[in-house]
Amino acid sequence: MTNGDTPQQNGSGGRASFDVIAWIKSWWNLQPILVPLYALLLSFVVGGVLIALIGVNPFEAYWALLRGAFGSPERLAGTIARSVPYVGSALALAFAFRAGLFNIGAEGQLLAGGITAAWVGTWSFMFDLPGILAVPIILLAGFVGGAMWGGIPGVLRARTGAHEVITTIMLNSIALFMSRWLVNSTDPLILRDTTASVPRTELISPTARLGELADSQPPLHLGVFVMIILCVVVWFVLARTTFGFETITVGSNPHAAHYAGISVSKIIILAMLFSGGFAGLAAASEVAGTSGFFQPGTFAFIGFDGIAIALLARANPIAILPAAFLWGALLKGAPLMQQEADVSIDVVRIIQSMVLLFVAADAIVRYLFRMKGDGGHHIATTSTSWGST
Repeated sequence: MTNGDTPQQNGSGGRASFDVIAWIKSWWNLQPILVPLYALLLSFVVGGVLIALIGVNPFEAYWALLRGAFGSPERLAGTIARSVPYVGSALALAFAFRAGLFNIGAEGQLLAGGITAAWVGTWSFMFDLPGILAVPIILLAGFVGGAMWGGIPGVLRARTGAHEVITTIMLNSIALFMSRWLVNSTDPLILRDTTASVPRTELISPTARLGELADSQPPLHLGVFVMIILCVVVWFVLARTTFGFETITVGSNPHAAHYAGISVSKIIILAMLFSGGFAGLAAASEVAGTSGFFQPGTFAFIGFDGIAIALLARANPIAILPAAFLWGALLKGAPLMQQEADVSIDVVRIIQSMVLLFVAADAIVRYLFRMKGDGGHHIATTSTSWGST
């Protein structure tokens, strides 16, 4: 009896094991995760080769980089703080990607949102408001400023067909030089704080400042929770709402979306509005949480770094959080690597650029690691727009 039961039990166990493995394979496709991880690995390998070529032990350099980012609670807090603005800029890019748009204008949208928030924060009535009202107002001001700047290329794309890559690049330059003029000008005096030794706006109301969580460099403030909540909300909107479904449908195939009754023009405009708003909100959180004023150079390269972070995260709002944290860690740890290993901070920029290269040209990664297919996940289309499925 026992011998007769054994094959049946083994057979059931075998079928159960097979069902579990099949379920894991069907519901947990690792390729979208492995490609960015392999891209990171290759980038660090390339960076290590460059470090070795200048006569420095790459393991010692990377160990210094690691300690510079995570070597103490203060450094860890600084790493998280460095990543906060990158979350907003990457989310702006990722949301546009999902709508089939390549928003390369996060730099200008950060500037527009930051200077709007700083301007509103100096209004006289803001000094009389309690923090529970002043903080939302300044964050909303940043969102509106970025949204208005992002909405311009959205309207131009929807109404005239002007490609958003060209218009956002031009608007980046306009935002940069306009913000410089508004802050630097003394005749006429517009937004410059005449009591400061460097060109900047006046300090915003103390009640509009975001609370500080850690006395790090830069200071870790409550803006980190604003960005986390924003990522969760955007994920929910894309995954669980009609607007999210329409956005992804337009990004995947605008012609099919049009025949399905979706207003493609409306989705394009709204996507660019929200995209710019996310960047503006990130800038406002930096103004309210880090400095308390606006300087045009504060957001240099953050918008363009957002492209690499969004690609690394595969345009997934939740995955943007660890990707931005990695970016913050590299930038936070770079000074100690330069100090202890005598390796230029530019090596970190090279590694970041290689990440963008390997993630964008993921065929290289798939070839080197013998990965077949793409797991059904795309970031860029080869026609006139960018998106993600």
